[in-house]
Amino acid sequence: MVNIELKYLFSPAKIGHVTIKNRIVRSATYERKAAKYGKVTKELIEMYKELAAGGAGLIITGAIAVDPHATGGPDQPYLYDNSYIDGQKKLVKAIHDYSDVKVAAQLVHTGRQGTHPKYPSVAPSPIKDKSTKKVPIELTVNEIREITKNFVDASIRAYECEYDMVQMHAAHGYLLSNFISPYTNIRIDEYGGNTQNRTKILIDIYHQIRDEIGKDFPIIVKLQTDDDVPGGLMVDEAMEITKILVKTGYDAIEPSGGIGESIIINKNPLPSKFIKKPEDENYFLPIAKKLKPLMQHCPLILVGGIRNPISAEKILKEKIADFISMSRPLIYEPDLPNRWKNGDLSPALCISCNSCFMTMMQGKVYCVVKKKLEEKKLKKRKTEL
Repeated sequence: MVNIELKYLFSPAKIGHVTIKNRIVRSATYERKAAKYGKVTKELIEMYKELAAGGAGLIITGAIAVDPHATGGPDQPYLYDNSYIDGQKKLVKAIHDYSDVKVAAQLVHTGRQGTHPKYPSVAPSPIKDKSTKKVPIELTVNEIREITKNFVDASIRAYECEYDMVQMHAAHGYLLSNFISPYTNIRIDEYGGNTQNRTKILIDIYHQIRDEIGKDFPIIVKLQTDDDVPGGLMVDEAMEITKILVKTGYDAIEPSGGIGESIIINKNPLPSKFIKKPEDENYFLPIAKKLKPLMQHCPLILVGGIRNPISAEKILKEKIADFISMSRPLIYEPDLPNRWKNGDLSPALCISCNSCFMTMMQGKVYCVVKKKLEEKKLKKRKTEL
């Protein structure tokens, strides 16, 4: 064990009016453990209880659908009508009863990357998606307003379920990021044509939630900052979007990047790069350094290749970020925050091989490396017997 005090990593901090016990966030991870048509399952609850016991200060759920026509699959959690409230309440209560961790509901509309077998994908503009090979249907202004209301209504339900906050998923090529990107939004009406207009849907969602719930319930955003494709959103425009969202009132921003098409175009795409050496870690850090000076009081949640507690501590100490966020490492080690807190400061065991993404595509997300090691140990024990 290394005798280094993680003064900042394990100090409390606020997002809006909510105090988080430490600076470690479990970034949203599409877990595929819901029942058919989005109902909460015992398996999903047990997974979140394990994460809660692991010591993170804030857990952001996997993407929860706000629209029945725009889901990632039948095993994605839904919150688009009141029939889902009881199950989501049980999930939140189980987490809160198990730990003092806070939990945010991440809300999503799949947009042009939607794969629903019955309903076509939709987007601000009918630009063909190279990953799905489909041309989405262009949304009308009235349809955009209806989707805006869907996000607001789902946020109200999340509040009723006693989530501590909500996160708008405006990254990775889903609908809200489709709007803010010039690559996927070539509209010339009130929702396009310039940065301010492309950000309108996020502004409207925020103000309409505030009108319904008040100021004490934090509204945060996972924000696209780099599409990682030619002609896509780049950090310079993301800086302008950040200023707009901070002025609007968003309570925290988690910068990210990459869309479905970037996986096809690039060998090492965002948002989940391969990490083969320490220099590959913290790959959104350069973007955070550009955004943080623009954010005033608004916390920045840094995601992307964070594997080492000592470098995470340094990032927090230098005020480049206010929180650090991890996904893949907590698939392998749900108790990683506790391990670091208890003095074992070796890096996360996750080798960033991205095999967990293949398991997600095939059914339910898990760490392939961890499973193979466990199977090997079990086989060895049986041999010894």
